[in-house]
Amino acid sequence: MEEREHVVGKSVTRVDALEKVTGRAKYTEDLCDKSAYIARVLHADIAHGIVRSVDTSEAQKLSGVVKIVTCFDVPKYYFPTAGHPWSTDPAHQDVKDRLLLTEHVRFYGDDVAAVVAENEVAAAQALRLIKVEYDPLPFVLDVQKAMEEDAPQLHENYPGNVLKHTSIHKGDFEKAKEEPGLIKVEGWYQTPTVQHCHIENFICYAYMEQGRYVIVSSTQIPHICRRVVGQALGIPWGNVRVIKPYIGGGFGNKQDILYEPLCAYLSQTVGGRLVKLDVSREETFVCNRVRHAIRTHLISYVRPNGEIAARKAECFSDQGAYASHGHSIGAKALGSFPQLYPCENFEGDVYTVFTNKPVSGAMRGYGIPQAMFAMESHTDDIAVKLGIPPYEYRWKYLMPKGYTDGFSKNVNYYDTFRECMEKGSVSVDYERKRREYAQQTGDIRKGIGMAAFWYNTGVWPISLETSSCRMVMNQDGSIQVQVGETEIGQGADTAFAQMAAETLGIPFDMVHVMTMQDTDITPFGLGAYASRQTYMAGFSIRQTAELLKSHVLDTAVEMTRQMKENLDIIDGNIVRATDGSVLMSLGELATEKLYSLTNCGHLTAESTYQIKNNAYSFGCTFAEVEVDIPGCRATLTNIVNVHDCGRLINPALAEAQVHGGMSMGIGFGLSEELKFDEKTGKPLNNNLLDYKMATFEDHPDLHGEFVENYEPTSAYGTKALGEPPVCSVAPAIRNAILNATGSGLNELPLNPHRLFAKFREDGLI
Repeated sequence: MEEREHVVGKSVTRVDALEKVTGRAKYTEDLCDKSAYIARVLHADIAHGIVRSVDTSEAQKLSGVVKIVTCFDVPKYYFPTAGHPWSTDPAHQDVKDRLLLTEHVRFYGDDVAAVVAENEVAAAQALRLIKVEYDPLPFVLDVQKAMEEDAPQLHENYPGNVLKHTSIHKGDFEKAKEEPGLIKVEGWYQTPTVQHCHIENFICYAYMEQGRYVIVSSTQIPHICRRVVGQALGIPWGNVRVIKPYIGGGFGNKQDILYEPLCAYLSQTVGGRLVKLDVSREETFVCNRVRHAIRTHLISYVRPNGEIAARKAECFSDQGAYASHGHSIGAKALGSFPQLYPCENFEGDVYTVFTNKPVSGAMRGYGIPQAMFAMESHTDDIAVKLGIPPYEYRWKYLMPKGYTDGFSKNVNYYDTFRECMEKGSVSVDYERKRREYAQQTGDIRKGIGMAAFWYNTGVWPISLETSSCRMVMNQDGSIQVQVGETEIGQGADTAFAQMAAETLGIPFDMVHVMTMQDTDITPFGLGAYASRQTYMAGFSIRQTAELLKSHVLDTAVEMTRQMKENLDIIDGNIVRATDGSVLMSLGELATEKLYSLTNCGHLTAESTYQIKNNAYSFGCTFAEVEVDIPGCRATLTNIVNVHDCGRLINPALAEAQVHGGMSMGIGFGLSEELKFDEKTGKPLNNNLLDYKMATFEDHPDLHGEFVENYEPTSAYGTKALGEPPVCSVAPAIRNAILNATGSGLNELPLNPHRLFAKFREDGLI
């Protein structure tokens, strides 16, 4: 009998590899006709104030200027920008606090006016000629100072600038902390404002066709974008068409609606002409989205053996000027603490607070990198204070097998943490190096540290989770696959093709995934975020492939006179399962079905699957550093990430995801920080020269390891991997520096400035 060749689990070549390496892949810029008008946005040069007037008279006289629109001209439809699933339940709808352009400036870089011109030069010159008068208002940049009684208020409906405050209470913290013999460990931990720094800046273009708005955008969320543009312009959502081509990275920044509504509106103002709105790198840092800076206060009361008797956490999440993804980031961060190290007596509060800084939104990890830096730094602080080896402490107290979260209903089905720790420890020779580095002296010292993390897969039960898929069989038996989930550089289309081929029983190269989402054509899907795509799309892909397979086998019954239950599809052929005989190829079947004079038919299937499950992903990072104490510099010399992301659909793609996440985590840990002038609120380093991203020279060899525990809730046994690799890198580096020097730094990035201050405080220099 013929054996089926499995596609899932193999490192097949990416479906988009040839197009990308040869430069033939078409991105938004490549698709935009050269006749397009150019749109540019005028950004505020104060941190807070009211626009009194906008004088465009000189700019209007400039040759090449077509249209100038100010904050006084645009429609006043408030809209949300977060790329969250929308629901008919008002409680599951994002805050509507944005306008296309604003009279109330809330950060240095807010959008005040826009120019449409015939070319880039005219647009840039026109911006310089527009004169804006403001009534300045006081501004606040610090998240806790923004909560003070006399702080300037950014939004009328949010007293104290608190967008939202939520709490978690388990057991009785106050009573539990009074237990005799407890040891108190306390610390404040701070993560900075950082930016995604994807290669392709945000770009979109828009035009009108038959009374409808057509928008081509570098977006992670085309179907959500369609809805938000409709809301922003006050038009029926069906009057909007969004097309998403290849994307040069997003990492969550493009999980917000950035300038698509404004671009569409500007097209309307010039008679529906083609208008392109491109964003510079400097604008990307300030006027798109950034990662939430979160300040965390942790207090733990532990028994001498390390057991946690009571724990309290407070998180202050810096939202910036507008709501965007808002409180969901802080809430996820807080919720991680009582899960990573289960504690019967836990008290936690998280405040998401408006400040006069760039808007914080989704970024790879969605609150967990910030939370893990706090929690895993604090964990090493506990271990050091108690004299327990950090590895041993985690082995005893990390989430055990069988743990179930009461809210998400997630279950830890395996002893994953310990499996990952053991694999990572062996990989870096952890125990030997801990002993070797224990008694160091001198100016150059080595250290090794570790940190763990957990992550959810998708957003259920907080928000809607759904996926749709369409499959069409071609004349040669190959299939076209369309899903609403988006390829943004991570290799999703390849995984989709592998899953479709596996279920349908055809070779991988017979699957053609339509990478360009088009809301007029593509079945509804929510897009790329929350490490959801392979897990969520797997449900609809499997369901749709099984439907199509059933249709094909029904056709095969007609043509072969065999019993359906005795037929199968193996390697693109109709096979009689009872003896393995190949009866016909899929190409022969499809051609006959499409062109039959007696029984013509279209072989296609389409379905939607609403997912009401979530899944834990787990892992850990081991990092080694060499610290130059007089030079106040930590050099990362070795790093390994270990992940349980379920069954690997494509091991090579999985490893690439891990390497990319580790790189982002290295920058987050050692060098990246968007800084602001305390006197003006102006961003100081919003460019790739002064903003210190980690480069190749800052990276040692990157190592990814996997523990493949099949996820029982999943269509293909897989679960989240896109975001997890970034989550535990920074605290592992911090803990390695602690191991090397005895100094525990509690604020990122761990750059020479911070090392100098801490080493001087601790008497090392």
